[in-house]
Amino acid sequence: MTTYIIRRLIQALVVLILVTLIVFFVMRLLPGDPVLIYVAQTAEFEAMPPETLDRLRAEFGLDKHIMVQYANWVAGIFRGDFGTSIFYREDVGTLMLERFPITIHLGFLAVIIGAVFGALAGMLTAVRRGKWLDKTVTPLTYGGLTIPVFLLGILLIYAFGVKLGWLPISGYTSPLDDFWLSTRQVIMPVFCLAVFGLAANARQMRSSMLEVTRQDYIRTAWAKGLGERVVVMRHMLKNSLIPVITLMGVGVSIILGGSVLVERVFAIPGVGSLFVSSIFGQDYVVVQAITLVFAVIILMVNLIVDISYAWLDPRIRYG
Repeated sequence: MTTYIIRRLIQALVVLILVTLIVFFVMRLLPGDPVLIYVAQTAEFEAMPPETLDRLRAEFGLDKHIMVQYANWVAGIFRGDFGTSIFYREDVGTLMLERFPITIHLGFLAVIIGAVFGALAGMLTAVRRGKWLDKTVTPLTYGGLTIPVFLLGILLIYAFGVKLGWLPISGYTSPLDDFWLSTRQVIMPVFCLAVFGLAANARQMRSSMLEVTRQDYIRTAWAKGLGERVVVMRHMLKNSLIPVITLMGVGVSIILGGSVLVERVFAIPGVGSLFVSSIFGQDYVVVQAITLVFAVIILMVNLIVDISYAWLDPRIRYG
């Protein structure tokens, strides 16, 4: 196992290097000048002399050769310095620390809801195959897999925010400040983020459970006179979880990507909203830092998922 983990960490390092290269150079291919975009927001833009623009480019290191800029950025990462935002004129690490807890709060709730309720729905529909529950839940999963999160968010805002007035349509409040208001504000965004995981986990769990029910050891368990709860929970459930765990790992990346859209729809000041505004403002440093952090999270989650296979199925061994 130790050898496998070391090998995976080396592979993750290679992937991170490729991610830094791609995001760094792709951002520089975008048309426009980030300094001009920044100063265009100020009232003194028209009277600003070229010397001031050159000074700003030197301040952000944009006057150097592109390879020197890349080397300086990577060196800063190893020192824990993600650079200074061109648009916000703040330390990027500070910006992310302010906004990441919001995105993690929404994403964590979405992952838990999608995993627990999706797996539970899949298990129940498999055990009650062909019954009314299966005929009701299974068609709903098709909608959950196909509906765009931004469209779902707009529909929820219209129905529960505008027409019924039950839930706030925008904003975010920390649960430490006002738990009840925070809960009402996150219901719709979390549901938008969780809906794909709910549907995908339910379908995968149902398929896995139906496949496991045909195994010899399940028929033996029934033949021994074991109760339904014992057979389902002790023998069927654990052996059906491996494909679902894999899907949950993929779901983390989907939720991180979905947060970019959901936070914009619901005006939530998370890292996804910061990411979008930084792309439009060509704030290179912020986009690079957020992409790198997203990549690290996804790689670590995938590693944890792979390691969990050995716990779920003792027959799996890593060399």
